Amino acid sequence: MTSPSRLVYDERLTAPSTWWAIAGLFSVSMALIFLPHGPVAALIALTIGVCLAGMYVSAQGSTRIRVTGDTLFVADARIPLTALGQPEVLECEEARAWRTYKADLRAYMVMPGFLPSAARVEVIDPDDPTPYLYLAIRSPERLAEALGRG
Repeated sequence: MTSPSRLVYDERLTAPSTWWAIAGLFSVSMALIFLPHGPVAALIALTIGVCLAGMYVSAQGSTRIRVTGDTLFVADARIPLTALGQPEVLECEEARAWRTYKADLRAYMVMPGFLPSAARVEVIDPDDPTPYLYLAIRSPERLAEALGRG
């Protein structure tokens, strides 16, 4: 039996390192575009490029998913485990289907574009209009195990 405050699962959906490399290349290209206007203009463009690209990549990888003994935390949402049904692990094609043509507009969805697999969890609370949670994560099996343990 797990205690209500004990952390069972924790994952931060950070952007892949290749995205940070692309952000760096974007910043360098901004500097090269403005280099004919002088080194000061190139330095300003480099600084602006680093800020813009860094903010974008950072925003893409800022969602955190945690499971304690009695609660699922997804970003700012707090969902008691008693309101959730059994989790379903979705591999690439099935996850894509639930992201697109099988999707319900009322569902709570976390879908960073860089993660192909996901977990789908039914919401069994009759007072909640949300039919399910769709969570694109790196290890849906571990999340399903953690939700089953809670």
